[in-house]
Amino acid sequence: MSETEAAAPTFGRRSDVPDGPEPDTVTLAPPPGEAVAAEASTAPAGETPPPAPPPDAAKPAGKTAATASARRRRSRGARNQIVVFMNFLITILVVVVLAAGAAVIYGKRAFDAPGPFVEARTFFVKPNWGVGVIAAQLEQQGFISNSLVFRAGVRAYGDGETLKAGEYEIPAHASMRDVMALLQSGKSIMHSLTIPEGLTVQQALRRIAEHEALSGEMPDEIPPEGSLAADTQRFTRGFPRKEVIARMQEQQKALVEEIWAKRAPDLPIADINEFVTLASIVEKETGIDGERPRVAAVFINRLRKKMRLQSDPTIIYGLFGGAGKPADRPIYQSDIEKQTPYNTYIIRGLPPGPIANPGRAALEAVANPADTNDLYFVADGTGGHVFATTLEEHNRNVAKYRALMKQQQQQQGQGAAGSGQ
Repeated sequence: MSETEAAAPTFGRRSDVPDGPEPDTVTLAPPPGEAVAAEASTAPAGETPPPAPPPDAAKPAGKTAATASARRRRSRGARNQIVVFMNFLITILVVVVLAAGAAVIYGKRAFDAPGPFVEARTFFVKPNWGVGVIAAQLEQQGFISNSLVFRAGVRAYGDGETLKAGEYEIPAHASMRDVMALLQSGKSIMHSLTIPEGLTVQQALRRIAEHEALSGEMPDEIPPEGSLAADTQRFTRGFPRKEVIARMQEQQKALVEEIWAKRAPDLPIADINEFVTLASIVEKETGIDGERPRVAAVFINRLRKKMRLQSDPTIIYGLFGGAGKPADRPIYQSDIEKQTPYNTYIIRGLPPGPIANPGRAALEAVANPADTNDLYFVADGTGGHVFATTLEEHNRNVAKYRALMKQQQQQQGQGAAGSGQ
């Protein structure tokens, strides 16, 4: 190599290092890769160039700081969104708790407050009604002011007890709590139906069918005559008619069997049907309790002597059956001679069955009649009867009765004439 060549500048290197940048000279920063290459080429010959810095280190300091700041902002932003959401949830929870507390306080006060109605009234709960239906009906009919409060109160304070069906008399200004307690108690209004002694089954069924508090259809078949209890039945509104009739049959059967078991041992009565039959005749002959044992004794004595019973009520039943004699229809002399299975002026012994529903007093009178020899009795004109052991005595009693009736008719006629003047 010549000196000239040695002195020639090396490609890519400067022959000398300037003291400073030349005026008006712009230094451009090379791309990152080129900068590393340029710095490596400036290392003296024979020396190992320093290792290249990592890519991030090669980045300008300003850009790295900006990136870190952006990351911190994103982290703070994410944390801020979670905090905001949690604050929102807590706020909602607080509002809900406060609202629930206010609702409980309001509901309790409303549940215990006096009711809106000003007078006692009845409320009917039908079978199978739930709390919701009952609450709606109470509000609709003006017993309570808010059905929702009533339903909530029943669940909160009802102790799990159900509201029972029935008809209830709710006092004026009763609170919802009072109404709940009354419906839980089951103390509903009781209705009554009285079947007097001596009514026929047909007449008793008519009263049952006409009672407005009972419900349902009547039975398809009429119960046997004499099989219904002559008593007062008590029931709640809506009670089925068929169940009332079944109950009356059970009561009468139990009563008859009880008294039949305590009967006198020497009665001329074959069976329990004849027992009820004779008791029904005694029932129709007199309504005075003290007379029944003596009236029963007359018929028992006649049966023992094989005499006809000659009871007027048997004539009527034979003619009109269970419907009964019309009030304006008298008994004619010709009726006594009419042939019917029940006419004891014609037949001997007892008729084929009862002619009415006998009560306890008539049944007990037949089971244990008075100890007399009486064979006859006739009305005395004052509601009672006079008794006789012989036909002659009886005829005198009949004559007295007819004279008394004639006198009463004359007095009534004179009174009517006087009132017409």
